[in-house]
Amino acid sequence: MLTNSNRQPAARDAVAPSGLSDHIKSLPFLGRLSCDRKTLTAGEWTELSLVYEIGAVGLADGAWLKLAFKFYSDWALFQTSDPTGANYVSAEYHAAAPFSGQSPATVRGLKVRFDQKGHERPFQKAIIIDVVDGYLNPGDRIIIRLGDRRRGGAGTRAQTFVEKNFRFRMFIDPLGSSKFAEVPGDCAIDIVPGTPHAINLIAPRLAEPGQPVRVLARVDDIWGNTCRDRVIDGRVILSCSDGSTREERLAFASEGWAATEIALSFGQNGEWRLRAEADGVQVEPAIAYVQVEPLKGGYHLYYADLHVHSEDTVGTNDTYYNLSYGRDIAGLDIVGYTVNDFNITEAKWNEAVGLIGELNEPGRFVCYPGTEWCGNSAAGGDRNVVFLRDGKPRFPFDDEGRSVRSFEWNEFTAGTIRPGVWPVDELWAAYADDPEGHLMIPHVGGRRCIFDWHHPELERLTEISSAWGQFHWNYVDALSRGHRLGASAASDEHQGRCGGGAPATAAFGSRGGLTGVFAETLDRASIGKALRARRTFATTGERCFASLRLGQSWMGEVVAADPAQPLVYRLLGDKGWEEMSLYDADRLIWTRNLHEEAGFSNRRVRLRFGGARIKDRYRAAYWEGEIAVTGAALLGHRGVGFDHPEQCAWRRDATTIGFRSATHGDVDGVELSLSDVVGSRIEVRADLYGYVKIGDPLQPPPHIDAPSINLSVSGAELLASGAINLDIPGVELRISLECITEKSLPRDLEGEIGIDALQLAKGREHPLFITARQTDQSRIWTSPLFLSL
Repeated sequence: MLTNSNRQPAARDAVAPSGLSDHIKSLPFLGRLSCDRKTLTAGEWTELSLVYEIGAVGLADGAWLKLAFKFYSDWALFQTSDPTGANYVSAEYHAAAPFSGQSPATVRGLKVRFDQKGHERPFQKAIIIDVVDGYLNPGDRIIIRLGDRRRGGAGTRAQTFVEKNFRFRMFIDPLGSSKFAEVPGDCAIDIVPGTPHAINLIAPRLAEPGQPVRVLARVDDIWGNTCRDRVIDGRVILSCSDGSTREERLAFASEGWAATEIALSFGQNGEWRLRAEADGVQVEPAIAYVQVEPLKGGYHLYYADLHVHSEDTVGTNDTYYNLSYGRDIAGLDIVGYTVNDFNITEAKWNEAVGLIGELNEPGRFVCYPGTEWCGNSAAGGDRNVVFLRDGKPRFPFDDEGRSVRSFEWNEFTAGTIRPGVWPVDELWAAYADDPEGHLMIPHVGGRRCIFDWHHPELERLTEISSAWGQFHWNYVDALSRGHRLGASAASDEHQGRCGGGAPATAAFGSRGGLTGVFAETLDRASIGKALRARRTFATTGERCFASLRLGQSWMGEVVAADPAQPLVYRLLGDKGWEEMSLYDADRLIWTRNLHEEAGFSNRRVRLRFGGARIKDRYRAAYWEGEIAVTGAALLGHRGVGFDHPEQCAWRRDATTIGFRSATHGDVDGVELSLSDVVGSRIEVRADLYGYVKIGDPLQPPPHIDAPSINLSVSGAELLASGAINLDIPGVELRISLECITEKSLPRDLEGEIGIDALQLAKGREHPLFITARQTDQSRIWTSPLFLSL
């Protein structure tokens, strides 16, 4: 007999908000991201709205999100402290309409911050949104406004260089466990060139008589991006030193890059001036100079950029884009494709090597595959490996199947970092059996090379200048240790503009460099031989020329000198040489001040400032200050050496000039025109800051060794001394007030330096090299002559 206590309870129906389950199942599990723009103009000021719709997973109490983009972008740094200011970023929560029976989300707010190292490479820059005190429901939305203008702000300044499919990527931590998932479907935006601003004219500085010269002209926007799809015609006017002139027409391509290439012949030796102008378009003309004469030694002059990245690792745009830009837009003779060795997939490497083989065209364009061994400085630091021979390079595995990467990790790699050849001596061991087929170039980038480590057969050049900055200090460090290294420079291009390209506004804040090469022919074997022979010079991106010889011996050679035989130098530039110096490793032993030789002006002076804070990655020195003049009328001013529109000088009032810039080892300046220098007093006040790696961009960290600088000089004192220098703790950090000339300075500089006058010690080797600077603060370095008496 059943009793009431043994009876089963009646079944009850399950309870759920009406229709909510089906709605959740219809949503993407991790949500979706959308954007209100598909195209932006490089460097434009705008407000950009992105909407994240929360997916089926929802967001738990304590969850957070990251809207990330790639670290090489120079998009203006976002700030969250001043809603009325520029580059303000905000995030606000919008609840979806509730379903019947659904409880509302309990989130109390969203907290926003910006962190340049907020996520994993390459999507390192991140807007981080913390969910405060509660959870969010599926279907709710978060609206992120970049450059929020609702409180009167100026908006945000977009990335200044062009990119196909610039990407914002959303990562979410749905469980509040700090385990992030990637939301499928990036927001992709095409960043395109702006309106035409200037013509850029590219020609070799030295050309051989009777030979046609390849000259390229292109139309760039204000940020140095080559314009596209423009109907523009123009002309180039050729003027010889004897006064004769002629004109050639220019027809810029109407589809694709606004560029054109012409072959020019020159009827006689001497210096030719080329002026390129556009018809009916308000753009700045371009001027270039070509010296027509034979190059001694039977060599030919070529220009190389041996350090070019693409989106295969951490560059912008695909490999074909970057290499064809080097050939067709930058007018390079030689390009070295570079991949971060830990980052490249084997499939991408094999594809790139095949493309490089197709593009390599002896007699017109030499292209090498290469890698960047990304060892930490403590393990030797960055070394590029250029594969000089034809055929399949020995990477990512050697002939026995062993990895020759520093380590292996990329955004597609599962599991932990897999180590490879480490430290740098293991890299040497991988290629030491064939030094003639390989060239290693130590360089300063993020992980600067340390010259405690050096392989004399493999490492023949070092990189003195790149988009990371200028590194004279590293060059002389290597030479003072007795390392026989020659001069090279490259773009280390991450922004799709190799070949001395325009700088960006962030970590890659300098103009990319170029290597001048003296070789017999334009093919891989001859160029490789010249590079390994150190028959090179390095520029900060200009098509200049420099040579240093002793008799028949060229820079790069090891020679026993006859003291009666002089050093012979030659410099060809385009802006006028203002200073040249001869170094014995790290020791300045001879110099010329061309301003002083021409005669100082009693109406013009110049403030120069430059150097870097530190030797490592975030080295830039950010300057903000003013120049005050009393005792004389301040008639005018002109900025020199500034790299982009955000570096500038301006008149604050009748007696004061303000300035703002950043230097990465390079030098900037402001020239002043005064009614009379003698009776004046010039006072300089400046604050010096570091890179905002973390924290509020509106509160940059002061340079802790010298947060502020003051320099006060009378005009009479300045004229008497020629220059007043203030050295600042850092890396070649200096601020100077200098006398300058009003006369034109020479573009062509040549002469001899007697060995006896240098008082070189006998019994040891002296690495002698020339470095020189033009009035626009561009620089050049020769490889050394390794000279013994």
